[in-house]
Amino acid sequence: MATVTLKGNTIETIGNLPEIGSKAIDFSLVASDLSIKKLNDFSGSRLILNIFPSVDTGTCATSVREFNKKAGKLKNTKVLCISRDLPFAQGRFCGAEGIENVVMLSDFATGQFGKDYGLEIKNGPLANLHSRCIVIIDENGKVIYTEQVPEIVDEPNYEVALNAL
Repeated sequence: MATVTLKGNTIETIGNLPEIGSKAIDFSLVASDLSIKKLNDFSGSRLILNIFPSVDTGTCATSVREFNKKAGKLKNTKVLCISRDLPFAQGRFCGAEGIENVVMLSDFATGQFGKDYGLEIKNGPLANLHSRCIVIIDENGKVIYTEQVPEIVDEPNYEVALNAL
């Protein structure tokens, strides 16, 4: 279990992020068009998993915008933005913001992604949502970088994450 804070108040996740060098855990997430996306749908590409509580919060929205800007310049890399928001909310946000370089995916149906990756928030006002994390997976399906952002209202370290590629 990881301990993080929300505006200085301690909260916990149900587990820990996958270990560096481990095989990425498969997932089944809902895309904006309501199709189901699995890890093997992105086979052969490097993946940046930008995981956050809700696109309807300022920091989460900023992380999507930042990765959208950077994603177009990355070779053989896809940015997957994952939250428990409904796919409709994710689509509305991307449409309003002109977001086109990231793939929005929702874990609303079961929350299983958050459980499998150990990042579901266990307690506090954001219980059952995802904590703010970055997980990078190489083209062979191995986890090569993780960041559990210690304060949920803070942005991830974009440069360190991108340098892991």
